Amino acid sequence: MVTFQQKILHLVKCFRRQWPLFSNSERTTVCGADCMLMVLQLSMAEVNKQHLGDFTVSLSDVLETWNYLLHDKLGLSENMKEPENYGDVKKAYHAFLARSNMLDLIDIYRKCCSLGLLAEDESIYPVQLLEFISGVMNAQENGSVLSTPTRINRQDKEHVKVAVLAKKSVCSYLSLLVNSKDDLALAHILNVPDRGLGREAFTNIKHASQERKMSIFLMATSFIRTIELGGRESASSLYDPLRAHVKGLSNFVNFIDKLQEIVGEILNTRIAGGRILSTVKMHLIKGRSNGDPFCQAVEEAVQDLDLKIKNIIDSQQETSTASTTGVSPARPKLHSINHGTAYYGRDTVKVLLVLLDEEAVSPPTQNKADLLCDNESLNLCGITSVLTLFRSPARSSGSSPKPLRQRILKSMDEKVIKMKQSSIKSQFACTYKNDLSEMNGQHSCAIPTCKHPVPKQHLKAGKPTEGPNSCLDVPGLGTISESVHQTRSYTEMGKLSCQPRNKSSENEQMDLNNDKIICDKESEPSLQKNTKRLKTSSSSKKELDSKVGGKRKQTKTASKNKLIAGQAKLTRFFQV
Repeated sequence: MVTFQQKILHLVKCFRRQWPLFSNSERTTVCGADCMLMVLQLSMAEVNKQHLGDFTVSLSDVLETWNYLLHDKLGLSENMKEPENYGDVKKAYHAFLARSNMLDLIDIYRKCCSLGLLAEDESIYPVQLLEFISGVMNAQENGSVLSTPTRINRQDKEHVKVAVLAKKSVCSYLSLLVNSKDDLALAHILNVPDRGLGREAFTNIKHASQERKMSIFLMATSFIRTIELGGRESASSLYDPLRAHVKGLSNFVNFIDKLQEIVGEILNTRIAGGRILSTVKMHLIKGRSNGDPFCQAVEEAVQDLDLKIKNIIDSQQETSTASTTGVSPARPKLHSINHGTAYYGRDTVKVLLVLLDEEAVSPPTQNKADLLCDNESLNLCGITSVLTLFRSPARSSGSSPKPLRQRILKSMDEKVIKMKQSSIKSQFACTYKNDLSEMNGQHSCAIPTCKHPVPKQHLKAGKPTEGPNSCLDVPGLGTISESVHQTRSYTEMGKLSCQPRNKSSENEQMDLNNDKIICDKESEPSLQKNTKRLKTSSSSKKELDSKVGGKRKQTKTASKNKLIAGQAKLTRFFQV
């Protein structure tokens, strides 16, 4: 097993030495066995969404298509039944790898064989590679080593699962650091630790990246840079759905920038690698207790990766020393002009790529359900499965009866609550038509009719004036609201007659047509306290007194609406 794994690692090293023959970018990352299976699951779910309208796929279908895909890419698919929609699935699989700037192990193997980069002693048979990627070889090796079956405790299983998740999180940060187009790595760490970037945030970023045809990380970076450095031209981003996730995206982008600064500022590769790993570790365990299993797993993973980085650097130094033996020291270095500027940090990136290559050629996970489905370990660590993240949350289109009924009931409840709210009562209540109409409905039925016109009195400067041409705007007895109702009832019946008003009384008048009352500040207390009766005949006075006296009992509830001093001037102000 170790020998064959070393052969595959040597295969990947050939790819690194001749990377222009494989890809357009030096930072192309290798897609291992587990990564290939996860990409296949996402591709199948995408095809099912196109054909069936649902972004989901069963585990059995994924494993069946996975087996056929490995045989097909290695040329071993004879006498095998092709799965449904396999052509679309394979096309979506390779399109995802191309967008993410990744190559799987089979593509690297086939390219190396076609170019003749492998020696005879380093040759790999397709069946061997199939057994390694599918996990059959690893299972056979474990069966031969373990002569007696051992019981594995459930707690130990959970510890192994958490350790795998912790190492995957650390490696995803490193992978995104060297390959910003790796959408799969971003899905693993976008909300680890918790930044408030759940399914909705990931969906919004994914849709925006698809519209602009760029990777998810580059889309998030572009959005944050536009807000931070934009100005007036970025005002349109206020209507962007990503605006609700500015805080979380800014935290994520700034942390990746911090890692990029370490790569570009620290020349020593050993120190830079250790600083990057320690920064990622402190970021992952932030806010967690020391006894948290995830924290312990992260610390163990960082120690293991740090040791591997040191071994990689030592092996590279030995190789460079052996290759440069006998070379004159006066010979100039390659890229000597830009070695300290354009290529600053390039050695650190190369070491990180080698580290990720070693992780990519590691044996695959035996339990595929733990890799592809949600489980307790993911929930405890606050991690969401990749399939759940890429599945857009369901949104109501409004055509379903249930949401429509809920909206109708909600609007009806709001109207009922609004109607039940009591109207605001204040000293300006007499200026509102609603209050007058409410009082009119209460007292209009009890207003007695009168055959003779009611004498009116003209008031000026707070004193009642008498004369044949004067009119009484407000009755001397009773409240103002009562007099208004009486005056309105008389007007409607056509039994109210009044002599012409004086021109001097234009500032204090009753507008019956518009249901408005204009009073004078100083006239109100005199109307209620010191009102004098007109010099009319004794019969008309008695008749008026009898009507007013009979009405007093009905006006007790209306007495609460009496005007106060200073109300008339404010009333006129609000009417204008």
